[in-house]
Amino acid sequence: MKFKIPKSYLKILIMLLVMFALGVGVGQKFIETNQNKPQASFEKNTSEAFISEIYDKIKENYWNNIPDAELLDLFRLSIDKLSLQSADLGLTGNIDLAKFESKEKLLKTINKSTANMDEDQKNKFLVSTVGAVLNSLTPKGRSGLFTEKQEAQLKNTVSNINPDKDLYKDLGLAKGASESAVKKAYQTQAAKLADDESPEAKEKLNQISYAKDTLTQEDTKQRYDQNQVEPTIFAKIVSPHILYVQFKKFSPTSLEEFQKAFDVYKDQQELNALIFDLRGNIGGAIDATAYFLGFFLGKGQYAFDFYHKGEYLPFKTATDKLASLLKYKQIVVLVDQNSKSSAETITASLKKYHAGVVVGTTTKGWGTVERVFPLDNQISQKEKYSLFLVHSITLRDDNQPIEGRGVDPDIDIKDPAWSEELLLYFNNPALIDAVKALVQQKPI
Repeated sequence: MKFKIPKSYLKILIMLLVMFALGVGVGQKFIETNQNKPQASFEKNTSEAFISEIYDKIKENYWNNIPDAELLDLFRLSIDKLSLQSADLGLTGNIDLAKFESKEKLLKTINKSTANMDEDQKNKFLVSTVGAVLNSLTPKGRSGLFTEKQEAQLKNTVSNINPDKDLYKDLGLAKGASESAVKKAYQTQAAKLADDESPEAKEKLNQISYAKDTLTQEDTKQRYDQNQVEPTIFAKIVSPHILYVQFKKFSPTSLEEFQKAFDVYKDQQELNALIFDLRGNIGGAIDATAYFLGFFLGKGQYAFDFYHKGEYLPFKTATDKLASLLKYKQIVVLVDQNSKSSAETITASLKKYHAGVVVGTTTKGWGTVERVFPLDNQISQKEKYSLFLVHSITLRDDNQPIEGRGVDPDIDIKDPAWSEELLLYFNNPALIDAVKALVQQKPI
């Protein structure tokens, strides 16, 4: 069956592709482009200009209102640590940390102290200092200084492209092999692994099963052959009345995949229960979250908030309910400790609106939204840097930050009586049995 995107969603898809062209991320990340800006400047005092721009961008764009005294102290601590640990930076003990009373004094002191360093020493010192400052911002380890290579890796991760992985090679095939060749190779390898109970064999079976599923569907195979884009959503019937949909991560193709997954089964009226599996979902760009939630909740519903510099930024759902989703009257949402970022935002909203019963364990607690800010002032022609910064934090269904807390399930599978509790929600033994079977398995 060939899938055609409904006209009502064509504009949405185009809009999202444009949004993803401008903003991408892992965890929940956005990226800005400045194609019309002038070339990065290399003025006489590049050290001052580089540090000054980063300082200002942190002050303007960091999710919390960080006082100058606190930011200056982070610079002070970072330089102090470098002075003790890095003899190869050319530091001569002439950086007077006590004089960091203002941004201006910070810049002058850094410029004076790096005046006698060679180019490599100066660049290493500045990059190390800024990297340590960004790494120290709360939540620690989320912000940083990105090279062009790291930015490219970020885009690939969000687009679900892994340049180091070859699904055809996993099956022992040459790139572009036919669907029939893929099926045959899978059957041959699966037969060899059938009687092997070792963890390695099970992992290999999951690996080749994933490769087979990706390379035997026309649309997913075409995406992979053309751009190495892997699918993010898989669906199958696990019982005569139950559809299972696994959502692995957010990517630019996920919204289209989601619609197709349900459209394939829209004429099978016997299906009335859904297991929506977000276990292990690592998140991704949050741009499309309001669209996914609209499919469940309807258009114009208050979906979630961002918190930025003391203000709440509300987001509403952007789509009508998905017609092919309406028949599922019993919905179970599976989560675990590896469900994070955008997956946690979706879980919190579905829980808040009782759109499904959330089953599993408390989620990761990764509730930050990062953005990539290009820098106008660079310190070298050899490398171009950008600022990767936590811009906002997300909130869960009780309006508390997701960060560090996670989203609690309605039913925690650590409770020995969890299946009996789920039966109270849905008097559907077949659904409970299907959930129990999935809970005992690791998400692939």
